[in-house]
Amino acid sequence: MTTSDHNTADTTFNAVPAACGRGKWSGMNIAGMVLGFVLFWPIGLIVLGWILSGRDVRDLFALVKDKVSHVMPFKGARGGFDFDLGADSDNVVFNEYQQTQHDRIQEIKDEISERGKRFGDFRAAAKRRADKEEFERFMNDVPAST
Repeated sequence: MTTSDHNTADTTFNAVPAACGRGKWSGMNIAGMVLGFVLFWPIGLIVLGWILSGRDVRDLFALVKDKVSHVMPFKGARGGFDFDLGADSDNVVFNEYQQTQHDRIQEIKDEISERGKRFGDFRAAAKRRADKEEFERFMNDVPAST
């Protein structure tokens, strides 16, 4: 076998692993694919296609979660559902207590939201002041080109 024959055979052989090596084959991706096939085979095929495109399974789960949240928005700060006050008990005092606690929690949420808004405004004003100072320093350092 000559050197040129050896190189030709080597390139053909190397082309096969490149085709088989497509995709992102991490332990998490393989586990997600197997779980998909166990749950329902079309899900496994979708996950397999996702992996072969070179993406991570966690990105697929994040995409699905995002799409589902647009269709069925979740309530609450941590993605859970808020409790339902419509399920009243027979005890009037308990219902009043439950309403009071719910109102108190809502006030705290509103206060946190307001503080976050004020802090965002504060940061925007601070950035504007820093930008203005930087611009004035630039204008003072650069000679006028008249």
